[in-house]
Amino acid sequence: MEAILDYMRWVKSVEAQRGGSSSTRHARILTDFLCYVIHKGIKWKEMFTPQTLEAFRTYSGYKGAHRALKALSNYLFGQAKIDQPLLHRPKVRAPLPDIYENYLRYHEQSQQVCAGHLRQVRGVLVSFHQYLKSHDLPLAKLNIQHLDAFLASFKLSQNTRKTYRYHLRGFLKYLYHEQRIIKKDLAPLLLGPPQFAQKTLPKFLRTKQVKKLFDCLELTTPTQKRTYAMVHLAYTLGLRPVEISRSTLDDICFNQGQLTLRQRKGCNPITLPVPENTIKAIALYVSKARPNSTSRYLFLTHHFPYHPVSANMVVQYISKAMKQAGLPSSAYWLRHTYAQNLLHLGRSIYEVKEMMGHQNIQSTHRYLHINTDLMRRVLFDEDL
Repeated sequence: MEAILDYMRWVKSVEAQRGGSSSTRHARILTDFLCYVIHKGIKWKEMFTPQTLEAFRTYSGYKGAHRALKALSNYLFGQAKIDQPLLHRPKVRAPLPDIYENYLRYHEQSQQVCAGHLRQVRGVLVSFHQYLKSHDLPLAKLNIQHLDAFLASFKLSQNTRKTYRYHLRGFLKYLYHEQRIIKKDLAPLLLGPPQFAQKTLPKFLRTKQVKKLFDCLELTTPTQKRTYAMVHLAYTLGLRPVEISRSTLDDICFNQGQLTLRQRKGCNPITLPVPENTIKAIALYVSKARPNSTSRYLFLTHHFPYHPVSANMVVQYISKAMKQAGLPSSAYWLRHTYAQNLLHLGRSIYEVKEMMGHQNIQSTHRYLHINTDLMRRVLFDEDL
């Protein structure tokens, strides 16, 4: 009770400075939570666990219970009253038979894939298993017609369908070559329709457009300061939106001007030099606009309780800034512009691959087709 009262006094002081009206609803939720743990006889060390949270959500029916209890646990963790905060809502993984779980372990060890890739594979296999179960189809009886029917049962985009086929081919190879469960290798037969059009080349901003973008960025509100720092990271380091959202205060070394990307696509961490203007943009946000929170994530929401921004929010705010500058572009254009700038500086394709964090050299190869300025200078000794 003392902890909740102390926390609510702090919440009201924060709201008095920054505005907001979440304290009334949080007080109601936390009062019910207090009554719940007293009634159930839950001890202090067991209060802030995923199991207690899920039980309370079921008992109370509050949709915002997770947010209120997470904010309280973050506060108590900052006060050194609990060992660790309540981090994530528990996720219940769909159970899969042993053959699927064995493949996931085999795929993880043989391909050295990251956790995000493995979750994507699991999602495809869960859908596939459910389809086979609903149609009473054992794996040993699989044929190409069954696979085609499975893919046809979803309304998927062309790229998503391509991803499904890719993950299914890996599983089918495992069933044939490693387990000998199916009598024929079906992986080569699982093909999509031919694509005659060339892939869309990466789009990037020209010099005048980059200048126009930065000239239109304002630094009046905390949100604008946050967007300003995000745009700098996307343009000067070519970071993906998800990499921006996952950056923490511990990843930045202001004295040495470096940023370490620990949670990178492909599980290849890297430390990048950060330009002075970008360091200043981050420092401005941290000192003048970042909410006072125990969270170590760099970019936080500006509404209490503060939590890390998502990758979608990064895309949203960068795209909004571009739209306000009159640029018909998206957040990923800044990443493509970064690659273009590396090519202009004479970096090799292998250096660009490492800086961009690509797993496959083919992903980097696409950027060679857009460096028309450099090609004209080399071939024809002229500028566009």
